[in-house]
Amino acid sequence: MIFDLKKKEIRFKIVYYGPALSGKTTNIVKIHDRFPGKKGKLITIDTQGERTIFFDLLPIEVQILKGFKTRFYLYTVPGQVHYRISRKLVLKGADGVIFVADSQADRLEENIDIYRELMENLKKLSLNGDRIPIIMQYNKRDLPDRLPVEKLEKELNVKGYPYYSAIAIKGIGVFKTLEGMIRKVIEFYLSREKA
Repeated sequence: MIFDLKKKEIRFKIVYYGPALSGKTTNIVKIHDRFPGKKGKLITIDTQGERTIFFDLLPIEVQILKGFKTRFYLYTVPGQVHYRISRKLVLKGADGVIFVADSQADRLEENIDIYRELMENLKKLSLNGDRIPIIMQYNKRDLPDRLPVEKLEKELNVKGYPYYSAIAIKGIGVFKTLEGMIRKVIEFYLSREKA
């Protein structure tokens, strides 16, 4: 979270994390295309086959601090295995993480590997699942070879984070996941302010 006293803004960073082709970028693009309020430009950073996408939403009508607007920056991480360092850099300064899992049975091990990497990176950045809100999104729920949610919960969501089902390509579950994360980020911030 960043306070910009000059612009009278509170900025939160939400990172979409997960394996390659799980639907992280699709989530961001659907939100950007359909978000009814004011939003920043969708920016893509391409470097040697790697892609990071981000944009900001302003204002989301949330009264956190009187006289301040709230701005949310949404980022994706590159999912390919060889972009491990880039994922850690994008994760730095995150106020919340949405882990986008591919529900297909043959992607379970890859989901687990990237989830473990997320936990390691959070630890290295002095964050963990108790110090930052995390939400799971089980994407591609329309595909015939999808795993049951119960199996994904048992194998992947070992810490019991809240989850949402989605079909990001159709926009289903995309906004519910984001709304859930925004709520969690704000609750987390307010609880820290009271402590």
